[in-house]
Amino acid sequence: MTDTIAATLSTDPFDDDHFHEECGVFGVFGHPEAGALTALGLHALQHRGQEAAGIVSYDGTQFHSHRALGQVGDNFSSKDVIERLRGLTAIGHNRYATTGEVVLRNVQPLFGDFEFGGLAICHNGNLTNSYQLRSQLVRRGSLFQSTSDTEVIIHLIATSLRRSVVERVVDALRQVEGAYSLAALSKDGLIGVRDPLGVRPLVLGKLGTAWVLASETVALDIINAEFVRDIEPGEIVVINQDGIQSIRPFGTMPSRFCVFEYIYFARPDSVVEGQDVYEVRKRIGRELARESPVDADTVIPVPDSGVPAALGYANESGLPFEHGIVRNHYVGRTFIEPTDQIRHLGVKLKHNPNRRFIEGKRVILVDDSIVRGTTSLKIVEMVRQAGAREVHMRISSPPTSHSCFYGIATPEREKLLASRMDVNEMAKFIGADSLAFISIEGLYRALGETRRDAAAPKYCDACFSGDYPIPLSDFTQGNVAASLSQMAEFG
Repeated sequence: MTDTIAATLSTDPFDDDHFHEECGVFGVFGHPEAGALTALGLHALQHRGQEAAGIVSYDGTQFHSHRALGQVGDNFSSKDVIERLRGLTAIGHNRYATTGEVVLRNVQPLFGDFEFGGLAICHNGNLTNSYQLRSQLVRRGSLFQSTSDTEVIIHLIATSLRRSVVERVVDALRQVEGAYSLAALSKDGLIGVRDPLGVRPLVLGKLGTAWVLASETVALDIINAEFVRDIEPGEIVVINQDGIQSIRPFGTMPSRFCVFEYIYFARPDSVVEGQDVYEVRKRIGRELARESPVDADTVIPVPDSGVPAALGYANESGLPFEHGIVRNHYVGRTFIEPTDQIRHLGVKLKHNPNRRFIEGKRVILVDDSIVRGTTSLKIVEMVRQAGAREVHMRISSPPTSHSCFYGIATPEREKLLASRMDVNEMAKFIGADSLAFISIEGLYRALGETRRDAAAPKYCDACFSGDYPIPLSDFTQGNVAASLSQMAEFG
């Protein structure tokens, strides 16, 4: 590879124009192949983070760790690596960075030696007061080794005056604000935690006599584990030789689970909070068709995330469903763009029109979201070049007009297309003949809920409504610039 071409490797714009979940967590207690099972679980959760992965295991005497940049298959397929992860207990983590440098020091699980022994911890979510806590800890003498907000929790545990590991974890979490699901590993066992509002997911499973924690049920499926239940909002589960103990130290609060898990983040073959994700996405598509019909010839999904909603739209509208765009699944997150002309052709590295289902037709394109609008613009242009007479865009989420601060990599608000344009302006920007989004009420109807009459919405929908259920302390007390800088590498 020449220096010129190497210098022009850049991030795939299709990935850049979607929201990204930052992390997936997985843990096993009481299985002789805990390390290998954790690697398999992370494979199933690869969609939740592709930048880096790590596993820490414990063999009854010492901890073993392997952390690396890149995907799970690139780093945990070696027999030597898996054999080094000895022990009956292990936790693992997939990371998706936001906008900062991807460096090994931020790869989880993070590990520390404490007064009570070693503790490894991994985290899905974001703390919204981590900048303030970090500043306080640094003033008191804490030395940070990463820029991850997860390390704030480690230092809070280390400085706690409580006696047991669990008491220290509780003490630390009483001081934090934000959305999180945690898996922690000590010599005494495995700990799973979900934030008081249950924004981020975490499930409990069982494999024979072994216990399993995972971000999604699909990670249980890959190791043939049985789904037991969701970890409840604000619940701490402690798994050790005595069995499993449930603690609820934060009281009871109404759940505000992240609604975008249903729209995009979770794998379609997962069951999330008791609902089949694939079926929910089809129901969203049907509701979208009822709300925003259009006289057209065919319904085409933007693959892969638009497929279930497009099926639902086609079923409800009575229009034929066709795979009019084919996705190349063997494209990584970088591609070569040495000139403007070649960069423009890079769109077709991932998506290519199936011309015979497009040419001369009035096409409805169904996708899950519009973030910056760059993907939609290029897709619409591509479909027009394939001969479409009309191109109508239908989106299976409401307009994403607000940034997320709870563990999803989103642009700053001014970079969100829906924050600075109305729907007609957005349609003109992406070059569509028409554009429509499902309403927030329609989204709730597809989930079997209502939003308007509820005392508090059942879901966190802040990216659509601006209704942030957890305080944004770092962003409301003069720390905005510093907090954004810190968040650049959180996860």
